[in-house]
Amino acid sequence: MSQRHRARRLALQGLCCLDVHSQPALELAEAFLSDSREKPETVTEARQMLSETFSGREQLDELLARHARHWGMDRLALVDRNILRLGAWELRQGQTPTKVVLSEALRLAQEFSTAESPRFVNGVLDAVAKELSQDTEGRYGTVPEDP
Repeated sequence: MSQRHRARRLALQGLCCLDVHSQPALELAEAFLSDSREKPETVTEARQMLSETFSGREQLDELLARHARHWGMDRLALVDRNILRLGAWELRQGQTPTKVVLSEALRLAQEFSTAESPRFVNGVLDAVAKELSQDTEGRYGTVPEDP
């Protein structure tokens, strides 16, 4: 298992804790990360993922809600909601190829959620990736020529 996957797993577990207990659980989530038997680099990476995903969850939820048709974020299973948040955060970062982000999210869904979750997670994150890629193309596309 790669260091990056291990960091994602830790971040997901911390996000689930924070989703249940909110801000007061931040110290518990930090302690959980520190107490893991992972390498310090993995813990540092997980801490960044956790922190940035948790702090951006409102914007991430808005983005995800546009693509989780007929499902409010509050109706999603705890684990699925946080897999989606983590995946959407990573897609927005734009540093990891989309296929890798989707593959890792599916792997987390297979590992921690129900049999139906990977398909749902894949569909939502694929739609998010398409929206983000259209936004990027629109911003950085070709400049119209002067007449």
